[in-house]
Amino acid sequence: MKCRRIFAVVLRQFYLIRGSFSRVVPLFAWVTIDVVLWGFITKYLNSVTASGFNFVPVLLGAVLFWDFFIRVMQGVTMAFFEDVWSRNFLNFFATPLSVSEYVGGLVLSSIATSSIGLLVMLIMAVIVFGLSFFGFGLLLVPFLFVLFLFGIALGILASAMVLRLGPSAEWFVWPIPALISPFAGVFYPLSTLPHWMQYISSLLPPAYVFENMRAIVLGKAASGSDLLVAVCLAALYILISGRLFVRTYRHAVRTGLLARYSAESVS
Repeated sequence: MKCRRIFAVVLRQFYLIRGSFSRVVPLFAWVTIDVVLWGFITKYLNSVTASGFNFVPVLLGAVLFWDFFIRVMQGVTMAFFEDVWSRNFLNFFATPLSVSEYVGGLVLSSIATSSIGLLVMLIMAVIVFGLSFFGFGLLLVPFLFVLFLFGIALGILASAMVLRLGPSAEWFVWPIPALISPFAGVFYPLSTLPHWMQYISSLLPPAYVFENMRAIVLGKAASGSDLLVAVCLAALYILISGRLFVRTYRHAVRTGLLARYSAESVS
């Protein structure tokens, strides 16, 4: 694996974003809308409840973390889709570029784009709505790290799915965060879920993040073992998704799918 080749993949994404206003705006537009919407919702809930409970860190903090996870996942898939839409795979893999180097470039592109979204969310949440992250302390780092790893894993998995099924399968990718969110307990404790849903939640790294986030807001101690399990699960999913992408790529090369890539689904 050579860093120069990975950097070449990242550089291509940079040139694409730099030359297109329509690619720049989504980096911060949707996260801004989410933060503003949920920020005012939390302010309203604080004004109508007499309990004195502060909804800002619970709801707005959860939205911020969840949006970060979505930006990471979509950072990988959008970089991949740029090559899908431009029919650029043959150009890439006619070079000495390896699959691991290509995936590494997608991951680094996701780091760059998701960092922009995270920065915008932090600035707005802190300045406009007074969200403070000091209560999380150093645990903020493992929280974001777990969400980052899981976002990368899902992004690679979604890219493998589109590579195998064809460009039209991208419509299976966009609902993935929405399908996961009920099991991740983004806005409510996992104890409110039926038992069968809790079993699924135990396999999702974000579920451990949001449970511990709520515990800290309520003045309880976070569970180090939970965070360790979350990191291990996220790392395992990255290994599985990476392996699946490599196998899918080899299948595409062996069957000629890479050369026949079109706008139609491929069986």
